[in-house]
Amino acid sequence: MGLFKDMLKDSETLFKNTIALDYDYVPKLIPFREKHQHFIATCVKPLFMNRNARNVVIHGLPGVGKTVACKHVLNEIEEETDDIYVLYVNCWQKNTSYKVIIDICEQLGYKLTHNKKSDELFSIARNMVNKKAAVFVFDEVDKLEDYDFLYYILEEIYRKSIITITNYKDWIQNLDQRIKSRLTAEIIEFQPYDEAETREILRQRIKYAFVDDIWAEDAIEIAVTKTAEMGDVRSGLYLLREAGNLAEDSSSTKITKDHILKAIEKLDEFSIKKKEELEDDLQDILEIVKENSGKKIGDAYKAYQAKGGKAGYKTFQRKIKKLSESRFITVTKTTGGAEGTTSILEYKTATKKLTDF
Repeated sequence: MGLFKDMLKDSETLFKNTIALDYDYVPKLIPFREKHQHFIATCVKPLFMNRNARNVVIHGLPGVGKTVACKHVLNEIEEETDDIYVLYVNCWQKNTSYKVIIDICEQLGYKLTHNKKSDELFSIARNMVNKKAAVFVFDEVDKLEDYDFLYYILEEIYRKSIITITNYKDWIQNLDQRIKSRLTAEIIEFQPYDEAETREILRQRIKYAFVDDIWAEDAIEIAVTKTAEMGDVRSGLYLLREAGNLAEDSSSTKITKDHILKAIEKLDEFSIKKKEELEDDLQDILEIVKENSGKKIGDAYKAYQAKGGKAGYKTFQRKIKKLSESRFITVTKTTGGAEGTTSILEYKTATKKLTDF
């Protein structure tokens, strides 16, 4: 019987709560972001006193806790009062003023949005919000195609705090002057977690997500080192979950160094976003890269034009950069040869979302 003592039985699992490994999961304690949350709360606080509040621009690299920390503050607002609307919009998915306004209307409980224009929908939302107050959060705000809705909110909503979240420090500098001058936002930067902070975050998630005492210490340290190296906690959460799955697949009662190393090997197969979440033009360009994987960016652009693409070369380059940042493709610069420096594009064959494995 000793042969089976370290093997999981059919009814057993290593996981206690897999939701704790989702990047959108908001734990009760958000380590190392307390001062950021306090700053956001201070900016929002005047709404509790029936006054207009301050606006905030949050920036920092992907996977450094911007969204999670902000959602934690929003949860506390909802627990504290019913007199402040909390309206969170992911601008990757809602990337035009029209889509944003529809989303806001639906969050406010107004569902009759069909066949109504932006102005009409905004008037409905404005009238509802102005009876109370609102915190507007626009996550991944740099993905928006236009900012008309932002101008209307700034002009016509009486008591509000607008919080924008972006990966790019210079996002606000590129705003239309009429919006930037009205936004007058406080700026808060989220620095990447260092290795010690990364270790604490991953250990916290292990405690929430897994049965006690099943992780080998060397396996945890490998996960910590790799996550700190990548600077993105989402990658670390993927590694934890995938290592757990690999251990279960082999009926192991422990998660070992071998499981985490195998999980690292699979890391490049995953992207940050789902393909279906991309704007239509990015999906078209991704398909062109897939058809021309391994070729130069100039060749991909020619293929794009041949299929009727209207964007200029610089716009095409920016869209390629977006696909690379979200890990749908890889871009490798090469030097030398007749053309000097160029970029080779490669399509990733297994694109799944880091929070959807």
